[in-house]
Amino acid sequence: MAQYEIVVLANSIKHGQHCVAGKCVSTGRWIRPVSNIQGGELSHQQAKIRNPHGTFNVKPFQKVLMELEEHVPLPHQPENYLINDTEWIQNYSFNSEQLHTLLDSPVDLWGTTNRIDFTHITAGLYLVPQSLYLVRVQNLRLYYTVDDKRRASFTYRGIDYDFAVTDPKFDEIVAKNLQLSGILCLSLGEQYLGYCYKLVATIF
Repeated sequence: MAQYEIVVLANSIKHGQHCVAGKCVSTGRWIRPVSNIQGGELSHQQAKIRNPHGTFNVKPFQKVLMELEEHVPLPHQPENYLINDTEWIQNYSFNSEQLHTLLDSPVDLWGTTNRIDFTHITAGLYLVPQSLYLVRVQNLRLYYTVDDKRRASFTYRGIDYDFAVTDPKFDEIVAKNLQLSGILCLSLGEQYLGYCYKLVATIF
């Protein structure tokens, strides 16, 4: 059990509940709090913080003090940490203008497609160094598919990508045509029908 101060960079939708992730202030490493050792999503109550004004949903750019039980890495999500019943406390906020200081710079985004064969991961044919990235992209376009799925297409280091989006603010961003920075928080999702799909967790 240990306490961490984390800059929250995602509170995205997972099975109708929450997938929270951020970077540790002291080490710069990613941390994803999970509800069980299988990497389970957080409930609405588990994804809340307390500050002097009350208890609220945790949001990107908040600095949060979390007491986490233990490191419970999975082959496709090495940053997972098991939560306990300790309340999360907001410890000020992160300056959004400094977001660029937290950027990652991978050569590519887990390859060049929108998913990874899960058996390649479990067999050790593909090593997942980290399942979360904060990157600046080009040519970002948000759109809905014909069956109303939320998607984002963009270019990173000359490679074109197209990922599903789990950012709960997607509809608001599109409806209000909000200005975007071109910075995305990306996540490698859990195994689904034999694949781990790549997701846009937060649009900045």
